[in-house]
Amino acid sequence: MTDAPIAKQRLGLRSFRAKFLLVVGGAVLFDLLVSGGLALWNVQRLSRNATTEVGQGLEKASQDYIGSYADSTAAEVGLLIDQVHSDVKALTGVLQGQIDNPARSVDVGAAMSRASPGAVTVTYDQAGQWSQNLPGTPSVVSVWGYLLDQDHRPLPQVQADIEWSAVLDLVAPSLLHNGASKLQMYYIGPRERPIFRTAPYTTQAQTFDRLYPGHNSSDFWTFFFPGLYESWQQWASNPSSRPVADYITQTAPYTDAITGKLIVSFFHPLWTPDRHQVAGAAGADITLTQLAEIVEHVKVAQTGFGFLAMSNGNVVAINPVGEKVIGLRAANDAAAKGVTGLDRSLHNSTQTAITKLPLDADGVIQHISLREQGEDVPYLAVVKQLRPTNLWVDGPVKSEVMSLGIVVPEREIYASLIAAKDEISRATNRILLYQIMAVLVSLMIVTAAVFAASKRVTSGISALASAAKRIQAKDYSVRVDISTRDEVGDAGIAFNRMAEDISFHTENLEKLVSDRTSEIEAAKEEISTLNSQLKNENLRLGAELNVARQIQLMVLPRAKELTAINNLEIAAYMRPADEVGGDYYDVLQNGKNLKIGIGDVTGHGLESGVLMLMVQSIARALQEAGEMDPAKFLTDLNRAIFKNIERTRTDKHITLSFLDYDGERLTISGQHEDMIIIRRDGKVERIDTGDLGLPVGLEPDIAPFIDTRQIPFEKGDMVVLHTDGVTEAENSKGELFGFDRLLEDARRLHGGTAEEVVEGILDDLMTYIGTHKIHDDITLVVMRHR
Repeated sequence: MTDAPIAKQRLGLRSFRAKFLLVVGGAVLFDLLVSGGLALWNVQRLSRNATTEVGQGLEKASQDYIGSYADSTAAEVGLLIDQVHSDVKALTGVLQGQIDNPARSVDVGAAMSRASPGAVTVTYDQAGQWSQNLPGTPSVVSVWGYLLDQDHRPLPQVQADIEWSAVLDLVAPSLLHNGASKLQMYYIGPRERPIFRTAPYTTQAQTFDRLYPGHNSSDFWTFFFPGLYESWQQWASNPSSRPVADYITQTAPYTDAITGKLIVSFFHPLWTPDRHQVAGAAGADITLTQLAEIVEHVKVAQTGFGFLAMSNGNVVAINPVGEKVIGLRAANDAAAKGVTGLDRSLHNSTQTAITKLPLDADGVIQHISLREQGEDVPYLAVVKQLRPTNLWVDGPVKSEVMSLGIVVPEREIYASLIAAKDEISRATNRILLYQIMAVLVSLMIVTAAVFAASKRVTSGISALASAAKRIQAKDYSVRVDISTRDEVGDAGIAFNRMAEDISFHTENLEKLVSDRTSEIEAAKEEISTLNSQLKNENLRLGAELNVARQIQLMVLPRAKELTAINNLEIAAYMRPADEVGGDYYDVLQNGKNLKIGIGDVTGHGLESGVLMLMVQSIARALQEAGEMDPAKFLTDLNRAIFKNIERTRTDKHITLSFLDYDGERLTISGQHEDMIIIRRDGKVERIDTGDLGLPVGLEPDIAPFIDTRQIPFEKGDMVVLHTDGVTEAENSKGELFGFDRLLEDARRLHGGTAEEVVEGILDDLMTYIGTHKIHDDITLVVMRHR
């Protein structure tokens, strides 16, 4: 009948078994949840890290690909331009050879006249009033009306140029059919004889008449290329004035008068034999199509494209799709001259990001956003700058750096990255599902195991609880019998031993309490005696320190002494770091002799204070004895102090300086901190006393080290003396107040009285220190000439 209530009690909510199940089960559940949660978190972190690593790798690879594509395309454009440069320089070399060798020019001209009369014989055109050779030769040569005589024949020198320039018929065809593809190659004479020979043959002069009325009676170079000839002439006198260290000069894209195509011209100036004047130019044209083909065939990913732009933003090559994407708006310049250009600028784009695209960001991947069908679409853009060239547009030649741009949608270049991220996300979700299922199964298994173990574990603990209640009822004879060989069994054995000890100590408790009480009383009496002795000793030491402090303050100069000195204001302040300080200052007057001393004993406390009193007493005695020599005064004082230090067996010494004032000047002696002098006009002087003495008390005789220095001290001048307790005071950050801050305060307060200067410096000093502990004595003396 009694087992049922006991069983019910053991299974109640307050039973140990219930608590065991709650704690252990909760701990296991918490552990499973934490470990499962950590596993899930690690899987997610691994997924994020993998996504990040893959993303960064693919992103870098994609950007490297774009950069490499831009580099290779730029190199291809540069190669085309280099090939044209090479052909122009080859033609230049042949023509310059003719100019440099007049005899050979005559021979070549005569040979060409015999071999190909059509190349050197021109026919006058009555309507156009110019002369031109007839078709049938590799080149056409045009002679403008102002280069003809009254019989409409070329002037003699012009005819000579026609003949020797026919050498172009031998060179140009080969250059046109080899190397870089060129539209035409030509020779233009100097300003005074600008014949125009072009290969292959075209109706050159007729076309000029139709497109450019009035050109035949105008200077050729000024009409078609204003400023170009003048730039070359400047190069002849100063080659370093070239914008780019090359003689090849490139034009901006323009509409060719003969072919009607957009072309780019490359000129190389020719020189007179002495290289002092321009003798014309050799040149070649390439169509913009040749440059555009390279750029327009750029295809990065599926819809990426390229463009070629001048430094002013004018796009000279782009495919129609790219032109639409970046919102270019084209307009042709209808100027009257033969350099009609193409105006298709990035700055006029309908896309804001394109108008702000920096063309000088060489090789930098830029993220831009372009509007497409009402949405912002992210793109990648990279700009690669080509090699600088000399450019003529309309005026002097200037440096030009063309830029190749590559633009590609991010969704295309990062397609593999997006696919990889999606696959990693799917794999992560599968792992998370499996992990959750594993946690749930583990939780079921652990719950069953905890229930099974709780019965075995709690039986022994229940026996211990029952025995503990009997102990509480003062039944010390109780013992427990636990058969398990685990910690609960060990606890049963320990309980039995404890019960035996309690039984033993209970019987002997009264005797133990009495013994311990006697011992405590004896100890309390001894502690009381020691406390009384310590209190008396502290009172005695405090009285001694107070007396020493009072004596130290008594010997300081009184206010009436400081105000009694004619023509001088003196204000002073001293604050010891301890009860007794080691700083010294004094104002001694004996007749007309005024001596001001300031010093700092090493350390602070009673010994330092006593040494300061010794110095004051000896200085007073020497002053009253009439010792006027500053060096001897300091030497005698040191001798007395040194002997006292030996007698007292202390290791103290003092840095000490004296100022003697005779009504006109100050005489400084002794080594101490630097002295500050503020002159009447605000000029600041810093007097270093390091070479004027030696610390007092170190050596028996310091006469060899003593020196003096005289400085004028006039009306309105002010002297500031201090100990290192001022400059080495610290704030809460451990930063020193410093000499410079003291100097600035003295300069700022210079116009006030001596007392106002002292108070102003102390206010700044105490504000700087704040609540931080003051570690050293602080002394400040200000003397101002009225």
